[in-house]
Amino acid sequence: MSFSRESKEEILQTEIEDDTCAIAFLSGLFHSCGEIQKVGNKISIKIVSDVEKLFDYVKKIIKKLYGNDISPEISENYNISKNTIYEISFDVEKFKNLLLDTGVIDFDENGMVFKFNIDKNLILEDEAKRAFIKGVYIGASTSSIKLSKEASQSCGSGYHMEFSSQSYEFLNEFSHILAEYSIIGKIFERRNSYVLYIKDASTIQDILALVGANNSVLELSNEIVTRELRNKVNRQVNCINANINKTVEASMKQIDAINTIENTVGLESLPEDLQEVAVLRLANPEESLDELLKLSTIKLTRSGLAHRFRKLIKIAGTLEE
Repeated sequence: MSFSRESKEEILQTEIEDDTCAIAFLSGLFHSCGEIQKVGNKISIKIVSDVEKLFDYVKKIIKKLYGNDISPEISENYNISKNTIYEISFDVEKFKNLLLDTGVIDFDENGMVFKFNIDKNLILEDEAKRAFIKGVYIGASTSSIKLSKEASQSCGSGYHMEFSSQSYEFLNEFSHILAEYSIIGKIFERRNSYVLYIKDASTIQDILALVGANNSVLELSNEIVTRELRNKVNRQVNCINANINKTVEASMKQIDAINTIENTVGLESLPEDLQEVAVLRLANPEESLDELLKLSTIKLTRSGLAHRFRKLIKIAGTLEE
């Protein structure tokens, strides 16, 4: 199960007791994943989601608010990317009170109209506002976050969460609601829809905490630590490998120079101090300068030993010329 689906199902484990919050939650759902359907003279509004548990949750809320007289139609409709998509259908005439209460429809001199903007009267209180955000999160959010099951297993880089909608007006108003909780995202147009996206891990954690997905907050925190640790280890390994390569390259260059001298004028032609380091390097071709100093009886500093090798390389270069 994806991280996004897990967080949504976690939210649905907690019932909404307050009626105002329940209405706000349903309003968030209708605005974020609602679709208008017209078959003949019958008009319905559908909630479309791949979270199966959502529909029992919604039915329970409707039963609590409006009694047993009305019940929405639930169907398993189609599959997308191996995910089953479910629909819950609300006939406009049958659910008129519900749709009015959630700010989805209204009436004017021309009759019934559909409302795409958010009814601010539904979210005056903080708890109602949070319930509305929960509804939108379940209805419109997606995430590319993948959790590492093992510390050594890489599951991608970066963190991305987005809310998509056909209505720019709704998404823009929703972004302002999130901004009240210091959650800032950016909106852009993608094909025929709009997307509010967030790519900051700490901001995503704030969203999860806001909607009550506390276990998901902890899982994401662990993922952040795991990735940081893995990246630190990788940097250290890369640094070690780079140092090893640097040491090997320097040693090969020194050995080539010593061999050039030996094959032309012989090592005995060198001053005694240079002979000593030449023999030391030939006997220990893979060791670093620090290790050579430990192996030798020559009283030299690291820079002094490096200076002698530079002299040997210079002499070899002169002989080659």
